Amino acid sequence: MAAARSLCGDQPMMILSGDSPRSRVLTLILVVIILALAATPFLFPGAKALNVAAKICVFAALVASYDLLLGYTGSVSFAHTMFYGIGSYAIAIALYGMGPNWGAVATGIVVGLPLAALLALAIGLFSLRVAAIFFAMITLAVASAFQVLASQLSWLTGGEDGRSFQLPELLRPGTVLISKNLFGFEINGRILTFYLVFAISALMILALLRVVNSPFGRVLQAIRENRFRAEALGFRTVFHLTYANCLAALVAAGAGILNALWLRYAGPDTSLSFSIMLDILLMVVIGGMGTIYGAIIGAAIFILAQNYLQSLMGVASKAASEAGLPLLPGLLHPDRWLLWLGLLFIASVYFFPSGVVGRLRHGGGKGVGTSH
Repeated sequence: MAAARSLCGDQPMMILSGDSPRSRVLTLILVVIILALAATPFLFPGAKALNVAAKICVFAALVASYDLLLGYTGSVSFAHTMFYGIGSYAIAIALYGMGPNWGAVATGIVVGLPLAALLALAIGLFSLRVAAIFFAMITLAVASAFQVLASQLSWLTGGEDGRSFQLPELLRPGTVLISKNLFGFEINGRILTFYLVFAISALMILALLRVVNSPFGRVLQAIRENRFRAEALGFRTVFHLTYANCLAALVAAGAGILNALWLRYAGPDTSLSFSIMLDILLMVVIGGMGTIYGAIIGAAIFILAQNYLQSLMGVASKAASEAGLPLLPGLLHPDRWLLWLGLLFIASVYFFPSGVVGRLRHGGGKGVGTSH
């Protein structure tokens, strides 16, 4: 009976993605995160909450695309932020140069996505034949070169200042679609942009879930486990790895486009910074490698901690001070939030070595929590 209830709870996700969470607790967590994100404009008024929700959506898709490489093929790439940046800069340059119209948005998409895929194809064909460590070093070199190039081509990219731009009129905050007098809340262009980010991010994650649960995804997992055995069975490993690299690059570029549209800006710090790459790695590890669902949970935990931990520590420090507790007010001072953030991540890796999703699915079993 319990199994039947669990199956019914997982059925909608199974139909959409081809892979159920296989844990009632995990299903509940995912449903809560998705519903909270969908209802953010109405449940949590204010610009900060909306910005945090939009960032979770964008990074969930970005982390899921990186998990396709790291979790399902075992390939460590440091060029992922480059593809993310290509998407961001493509849409920003198009809207800056052509003006705030839908033709510019289409141009940015048509240029950005194929460019990211072509670069991923070139990197894959020339680099995926070598050992994993050399592939990682090559991608790091390419990403660093692209970051320098983006900073130097100031006439095109805006250099260190980046490019700010306006959105089409429909997506602007001043465009009121539904008046507050009608339903008690206002729907404007900013909220419409948020739901655009939410919907496209969800579609990209569902597409990746379909990919990893297809025969192609099974081959990727076979390559990760034993590349030589996969080759002996007749699989063209370089083709599969290169194809996966291109798919991951396309989704990363799509996430970059969404991020630029939300921020109305693209620059080195928001699109190409190596710190973004480190954040992606942390989110993959927290959520669980080889589990696309882990990207949603990892992104939510990391970004919520990044944005609200300092405020919570301020409240805790004040309460400890008023209670007259020694040492605690200083330890919980908001200026030390990065220290506690680091300790939080160390604890998560220690207690959840296979990530949150791996722990919930397999009761803390070792290794990568792959889909079967």
